Amino acid sequence: MEQLLPTDNANRNESWGWNMNLDPCTHGWMGMTCDSHTQTVLKVILDELNLIGTLDAGSLCGASSLQVLSLNNNGISGEISAEIANCKYLTHLYVSGNRFAGQLPKSMSHLSNLKSGDISNNNFTGELPSLHKIPGLLSFLAQNNYFRGKLPEFGFVNLEAFNVSNNEFSGQIPDVRGRFSADSFSGNPSLRGQPLPNPCPPSLSSKAASKKWSTDCLLVYTGYAFLSSVIGLFVIYQIFLGQGKFEDLLRAPAKLLGRGRRGTLYKVMIDNGPTLVVKRIKERAISSEEFKRRMLKMDQGKHPNVLSVVAFYCSKQEKLVIYEHQSNGSLFKLLHGSKDDDSFDWGSRLNIASRIAEALAFMHKELREDGIAHGNLKSTYILFNKNMDPCISEYGIMASENQVQPELSRSISFAKITPAEDHESDHILFKGDVDIYSLSAILLELLTGKMVQDGRFDLATWVHSVVREEWTAEVFDRALIAEGVNKERMVNLLQVALQCVASSPTKRPSTKEVSAKINAIKEEDERSITLETRDPSPWSRDHLS
Repeated sequence: MEQLLPTDNANRNESWGWNMNLDPCTHGWMGMTCDSHTQTVLKVILDELNLIGTLDAGSLCGASSLQVLSLNNNGISGEISAEIANCKYLTHLYVSGNRFAGQLPKSMSHLSNLKSGDISNNNFTGELPSLHKIPGLLSFLAQNNYFRGKLPEFGFVNLEAFNVSNNEFSGQIPDVRGRFSADSFSGNPSLRGQPLPNPCPPSLSSKAASKKWSTDCLLVYTGYAFLSSVIGLFVIYQIFLGQGKFEDLLRAPAKLLGRGRRGTLYKVMIDNGPTLVVKRIKERAISSEEFKRRMLKMDQGKHPNVLSVVAFYCSKQEKLVIYEHQSNGSLFKLLHGSKDDDSFDWGSRLNIASRIAEALAFMHKELREDGIAHGNLKSTYILFNKNMDPCISEYGIMASENQVQPELSRSISFAKITPAEDHESDHILFKGDVDIYSLSAILLELLTGKMVQDGRFDLATWVHSVVREEWTAEVFDRALIAEGVNKERMVNLLQVALQCVASSPTKRPSTKEVSAKINAIKEEDERSITLETRDPSPWSRDHLS
């Protein structure tokens, strides 16, 4: 279990009893259930404990008597190795809601005692191994991953629960013997056959014919053609039909921009029309009702530095959000991409920090009563338009109602929120503390030029340790040091970032307070500007002010 660490790792040995030198049964390791007679581990149940790291199946299955492994809703990454087959007596395998990736090992088919498996809500890829040889399998859930290829036989007669929706399976669905509905298979663009509805007619030669199609028919066509030529057909169809643009839409090429845990992003280029970006949201990310509510409320709170939604669509099988494409990339790309551009100076970074903080403060004020925060803000979601103005994208479209911390906070181990603290601060009840954490990370990226977390390097923990050891000057981006930026003002901005992840909720500022603090630093910096000229660039103070 040494590869799995809670985010509050410093207190792990004391509070969890995990000592690699002691027997887990005789010394009462947290999450372990043992046979009282044989003193062997029977169950490992570690759900919702903010665990990070990887799963060492080889070591874990050294406990040959293990029957139940449950690691739901943590932050565990990496692959499940072939050694999982060594857990010969495993009956229940639950790893839903983590960051597992890669292919499932074929050796999983050797888990002959498995009765229930839930690997949903991860980033698994490749083909599913054939599990029909497992005679007692009653439940298998694999929705919201990136599995592809043909569905293997499952022996559907015995299965009581089955779901592979929202993946990338193709081909014919095996005979499910009438046991499962379309919901178990929806969201797979190239999957066909019962119980999915029949695909719409392939011909789209005339406007007259297209107008006769029903809404459901258009949505089915969207599902089948999603990865090839048409994205969000029904939504964009409504936008362009009145302008005679439907044929242009059908010819529009789509480019995959990226995939994440909560959805997939596409770029759609329409002849004689705008370039659009379509966010296809995974079913699990947010309920249909909550999604609709958020989209309607978002239209009431608009800010020039928050990217507006052009259109959205929500059905039982699809949630789509349409934005105008922003041509100048993201803050992440600017900070961590090519290092050839030396024009991203201190003034530019400070102005971006100011604008983003102001935008968050505005949105929190406007949507406070509705409880809508961004929920997953990162430098990849700060985009630049044609004028190089920073814009927050994807505001509020996927945040969970019960979310208290963003995924980022897993890497900020010195600022963990506990349930007892949730009612100590009004802005935590609003869920705005999610964005406070995220804003802190963005400020750290701007100051250090380093990534928040790349799998090898934890930025927040590193910054905290450096500050604690009073080596503060070592934190800052060398480009800023070479520029001769006033260190006091950089330290002031660093202090704002660290206040956002204070251990006590009552000491964390609101976004309004953060915005005011950053603006004060910016005003002081502007007052200190001398008459010496600087090379003009699209990032100049004049432009961003």
